[in-house]
Amino acid sequence: MNGQPVHEMAGPFSNMNGYCYFILGILVLAAGYFTYGRVLERIFRPDASRQTPAVACTDGVDYVVMPRWRVFLIQLLNIAGLGPIFGAVMGVLYGPAALLWIVFGCILGGMAHDYFSGMISLRHKGENLPEILGRYLGSQAQWISRAVCIVFSVLVGVVFAVGPAAILSPMTGWSVSAWVWIIFGYYFLATILPIQAIMGKVYPLFSVALIIMVMGILGVMLLAPFADSMPAWMHLPRMEVLPDLDFFHNRHPADFPLFPVMFITIACGAVSGFHATQSPLMARCLKTEREGLPVFGGAMITEGIIAFIWAAAALTFYGSPEALGGATANGKAPALAIQTISESWMGSVGSILVMIGVVILPISTGDGALRVTRLMIADCFKLSQEQLSRRLMIAIPLFAAAIAVSSMDYAVIWQYFGWANQLLAAATLWAVSIYLRSKNRCCWPAAAPAAFLSLVVFQYLFSSPEMCGFSEEASLIASALLTAVIGVLCLFRGSGLEKADEPSL
Repeated sequence: MNGQPVHEMAGPFSNMNGYCYFILGILVLAAGYFTYGRVLERIFRPDASRQTPAVACTDGVDYVVMPRWRVFLIQLLNIAGLGPIFGAVMGVLYGPAALLWIVFGCILGGMAHDYFSGMISLRHKGENLPEILGRYLGSQAQWISRAVCIVFSVLVGVVFAVGPAAILSPMTGWSVSAWVWIIFGYYFLATILPIQAIMGKVYPLFSVALIIMVMGILGVMLLAPFADSMPAWMHLPRMEVLPDLDFFHNRHPADFPLFPVMFITIACGAVSGFHATQSPLMARCLKTEREGLPVFGGAMITEGIIAFIWAAAALTFYGSPEALGGATANGKAPALAIQTISESWMGSVGSILVMIGVVILPISTGDGALRVTRLMIADCFKLSQEQLSRRLMIAIPLFAAAIAVSSMDYAVIWQYFGWANQLLAAATLWAVSIYLRSKNRCCWPAAAPAAFLSLVVFQYLFSSPEMCGFSEEASLIASALLTAVIGVLCLFRGSGLEKADEPSL
């Protein structure tokens, strides 16, 4: 292979094992929703007769009943930014182990995280994540998470404006700064106007590009083994699907440790704390509690499928993590590798459609991030958001700060986002565990991934040369002890909370 893409390989059916693993991974993700998702639903016990915030607190701005399909699309596009694409492509540098993490992390961790956090918000009048963490982890956790979530959301909004602008600039000939201002203009309208005015109308159109992008790459992967029997006009490549499936061998070209770094690199598509900051937006738009699993759990599984397809596509196209590493080394963005794959497999038209999808995904996450920032600030100061003047009071300084950040070199800051994001996911899952424990329900579907993510984050903080720089053995011992202490404290706190802590709407 010599570091070159392997999109032209010898003969069909050259690697049916990899092809079967690819199909099996997608089927397991889908099956996880219908099986494990029902387990989570039985644990939470949604009540179809209970009024939701959208019904009880409707205000025509943030609390608005919308059709389930529309709420699902908004939730999906809010959580599925560049993460399930870029993170998956960079995560597969560690080898096929990334595929296992996406599948089982998404089902056992991500779906539990997104479903439970979304439903708890639903039960508490659509509360934002800092209020939920404060309710179950204490007031200190509320103020810390409030600051972290606001900074996170602003950074996400800025990065997901600058990133798409950098992609759109060479495609259109307009400057990056011009596109940044256009995207921020859209963000501002999406932040202050009623949720159904822009997001409810534009997102179905955005979803078309997303579906085309994913289905195009998926179609090539599924049909590639049969390329010789396909019509010539389809121009399908002959290739091995998922070559060299050595799942447990670290293949990272820079020899970064698979544990814990891979589990931080692939967040969206597996488990991401950022998702819990976005779910309250849709918790305020559901008609019944029964819609929680398809919206929160279904969007997470869909994002996992997107991440799995792109991780498999990158590994298939380049043939090895080493070759993929060469395509993304020396400051080359994953977007270049994605564009190369798209052009080779789908031609220039298909490539344009894929790159439009890559642009739309982050934009549709950035607007949600800044909208939820407005709501978190409003919750902090107890400001009603029904009046436009109140929304402008928050949005104008918020966007002034976001524009200021967009001109800064925040590369150093952003490298801390990965572990902080997973720490937020762990904190959310611990809060969920306390909630379930207080209801005398099985808390392990939340406590187990919370413990694992805590171990991942602490191991990174203790062992990373940029942080503590401890030895691997010392880091693992310290991480395990700290995780155990946190677990015991959280479960003990859960057993001591009042059972009836949910307001009637």
